[in-house]
Formats: sequence, C-alpha cells, structure tokens
Amino acid sequence: MNASQRELAHREQDGLEVTLFWNPRSNEVSVEVVDQRDESSFRLPVAGARALDAFYHPYSYALAVDPASDVASMKSAQVI
Repeated sequence: MNASQRELAHREQDGLEVTLFWNPRSNEVSVEVVDQRDESSFRLPVAGARALDAFYHPYSYALAVDPASDVASMKSAQVI
C-alpha cells in the first residue's frame, strides 16, 4: 500500500482478501484482490461512484471493465 493511500474497507473470505483504497491527493479509488490460495493478486482502478460495487464484486467488475483481462481467465466464475 502506498503511504498516501487510505484503506476504506477490507474483507476476507475463503483465502481471498479484498481491500478498497482511496488516495486523498489524487482522489483515486482502487480495489485490490489477493488470493492467498494461489498467491495471485490484482488491483483495479474504479470510479468513486462504483467503489462499493467493485469492492463486493471485484471479479465481475474486472470483467465488465476489460473482458480480455487476465482476471477474466483467472476466476471469472468465482464469487467473493
């Protein structure tokens, strides 16, 4: 995590960690997903108005933003 970022929300379930970050300097919001089971991770920039949607449904959000992303091939059917 960057020192200028603030953690707004965090949740863990079945080896998955999802964290919502906000950078007050740039006003950028992102969601980070870490899968402890296979040590994979990704971070998505998100619009502030969609932050909670992306936080609760990061794989679906990643697919909607970029269907050709590596995330799409990783776990598109997995719900967290």
